[in-house]
Amino acid sequence: MEKTSLEINPPNTDEERKLYVVDSLNNLNKLNVCPDDFQRPLDEEVESTGGTGENMTGNKTRNQCYFFIAFILTLIVSLAVVSFVIFLIIQTRNKMDQISSRLISERKNIEELKKMNNIILKYLNQSGMKE
Repeated sequence: MEKTSLEINPPNTDEERKLYVVDSLNNLNKLNVCPDDFQRPLDEEVESTGGTGENMTGNKTRNQCYFFIAFILTLIVSLAVVSFVIFLIIQTRNKMDQISSRLISERKNIEELKKMNNIILKYLNQSGMKE
């Protein structure tokens, strides 16, 4: 009635190996030797099966779709804002050009008025001396 080494039950060894691996990973995580990335695949595998053994790739695809739609909408809004800013810059530039041309024309008018004022003063000074 002695058990030989050949009569070892294989499923028990597989379970023991799994438990050993899980314990080792837990010990490594406690020591902060093992980064979180090694623990995530095990956690995600458990979460993705949902305890029923089914893979929930539909949620992942749906989340990617929502992310893609949000990304496209963000790009469109950004493009609209940049276009509006460029439009405002062009409009401001046109207004500045108009104002500068008005200032130049007003400067010319002021110079002409100064010349006319000098001519009038000279005429008045000359006519005042003759009287």
